[in-house]
Amino acid sequence: MILRKRKLTLLLVDLAIIVATYVVAFVLSLIVDNGPVDPLRYLFNFLITGGLMFVFRIILKVYRNVWRYANARTYLEMVTADAAGGIVAVFATYLLSFLAHWNVFIGGWESVSVVAVANCATLLSRFTYQQLYKRGSDVSSEKKDSRINVAIVGAGRVGALLAEELLCYKGSFYRPVCFIDNSEAKVGNNVSGLPVYAEDESVFDKLREFPVQEIIIAIPQLSGERAQAAFEYYARSGCKVKLYDFPRHDSGSDGAEKRVIREFNIEDLLFRSSINVADAACADFYKGKCVLVTGGGGSIGSELVRQIAKCEPKKLVIFDIYENNAYDIQQELVRRYGKSLDLAVEIGSVRDRARLDAVFAAYKPNIVFHAAAHKHVPLMEHSNCEAIKNNVFGTYNTADMAEKHGVEKFILISTDKAVNPTNVMGASKRMCELVIQCRTDSSTVFSAVRFGNVLGSNGSVIPLFKRQIAAGGPVTITDSRIIRYFMTIPEAAGLVIQAGAMAHDGELFVLDMGKPVKIYDLAENMIKLSGLRPHEDIKIVEMGLRPGEKLYEELLIKTEELVKTDNDLIFIEHDAPLTREAVDEKLALLSAAVKAAEGQIAAQSVTDAMKAAVPTFRSPEEINSKAEKSDEMKAATV
Repeated sequence: MILRKRKLTLLLVDLAIIVATYVVAFVLSLIVDNGPVDPLRYLFNFLITGGLMFVFRIILKVYRNVWRYANARTYLEMVTADAAGGIVAVFATYLLSFLAHWNVFIGGWESVSVVAVANCATLLSRFTYQQLYKRGSDVSSEKKDSRINVAIVGAGRVGALLAEELLCYKGSFYRPVCFIDNSEAKVGNNVSGLPVYAEDESVFDKLREFPVQEIIIAIPQLSGERAQAAFEYYARSGCKVKLYDFPRHDSGSDGAEKRVIREFNIEDLLFRSSINVADAACADFYKGKCVLVTGGGGSIGSELVRQIAKCEPKKLVIFDIYENNAYDIQQELVRRYGKSLDLAVEIGSVRDRARLDAVFAAYKPNIVFHAAAHKHVPLMEHSNCEAIKNNVFGTYNTADMAEKHGVEKFILISTDKAVNPTNVMGASKRMCELVIQCRTDSSTVFSAVRFGNVLGSNGSVIPLFKRQIAAGGPVTITDSRIIRYFMTIPEAAGLVIQAGAMAHDGELFVLDMGKPVKIYDLAENMIKLSGLRPHEDIKIVEMGLRPGEKLYEELLIKTEELVKTDNDLIFIEHDAPLTREAVDEKLALLSAAVKAAEGQIAAQSVTDAMKAAVPTFRSPEEINSKAEKSDEMKAATV
């Protein structure tokens, strides 16, 4: 009802403007011509021209626009509609004059002038309404006083749109007061009625003058390096620093088209931009196939499931031992896809060959992603038998079932900790690689993907630091020198999916993960993101290295034997595979050690057996003693 009333009001205003324009034109013609003027000619032209202007406005849906939020495109639609109506009216009146033998044509230029004046008056009415709404006289003084003064960094298109949105929206909690930009063409001028200041040291004085309480970064396609620099630079002002950007969807949601004002998070402060490794060809590969994901409820497994679901598989099977995680991802996919996704969830352990056999027999998967594993280094040092049972023999069981049931491709999720491992967990993942690499004679294609730490995954330092900061500190790190390579969960899953599509000959895929990150710097940044000061509001305490932990993970792309793929950031390491017989001997050694350790909590004999099975297994002390001279540690300090 309100909408119809507004449209009717607009129509009446526009009609009044056109009538007034013709009345003025008629009066002016009386003055200029100094003689009798036929009023019927003007009435006839008014009916034809005014009518056609309204017709074209309706055709171009001008009256569907919400004028309080009008932009240049909206105003252009009005100009186009009136121009089209005016041109058609000129020809129509001329043609009628010719056919009726009655001169109702008031003149081409005069007709065009009347249309132009009417159009300008209409646009002026809309613009006046928009400005009055923007300044909102009905906003209470209490509301105005409670609004937060903000400075917008970036006086480009994105920043200008943000300023207009905040100025137009009466319910906004923000009051933009200025822009900050490094463009000489903009500094000293106004954008959206707001002054533009230079991005230099003097700007902090300007911010205090207003005073500005929050700073919003509105720079499109902001890289990780630029985000890091911008955040640290403007955090010096004492103001809270936010982003005007698309929401992050590391949980796998499809994202949103509209930018929002949001907090910085640690993913924004990565020392490189996020990498998108999946593509359309990748999606086509999975379309119409049955895909099974072991560990499908975990951090990586659940994101694999989300991204595969977008590829329109024939069937998607989640296999996991932990029913709560499996249930959560199941419900998420049901809400998003409904019955359009053929989804199955099976609870079971990769240690249970009979259960695996039943699942593979029931669903006959074409593709298997093996993400089920124990991954916590200190816990696996203590529970070393469990690491071997779950990681090594769980992989062996799943690979056997893949071969038995004719799976097309099998992709193992591995880790950078498998490179010259210093702990049982890393060594167990290296054994997993050996288990699948030895199957070169199989009709199933077996491949593995290595990547580093995943930001925000279960058990990672990010959730731990967040909890510690929320509790008031301290934030605990093992060693101030320790470095790690990081990627986001969607990146990791995208790499694995890309590898699955590319795999054809037992490759070991690795990713160029960019520059390593010091965990100490990560802790400081997370404290700053919380609006607190490191070492003052929140302490950072070193606890000492944990069992099996080394100061750095070795660079995945260091070896000269790596070969580039079509994706410049994905490489293939051609690691000479062992024979099945050699791998079986190692598995027998590990099996005997685990059996002999039954009844013990943490048997050293099991770790010794792992060292014998994985010759690259070294003590952490050996690696850490040479850490300062390593290329990885040097890269983290550059």
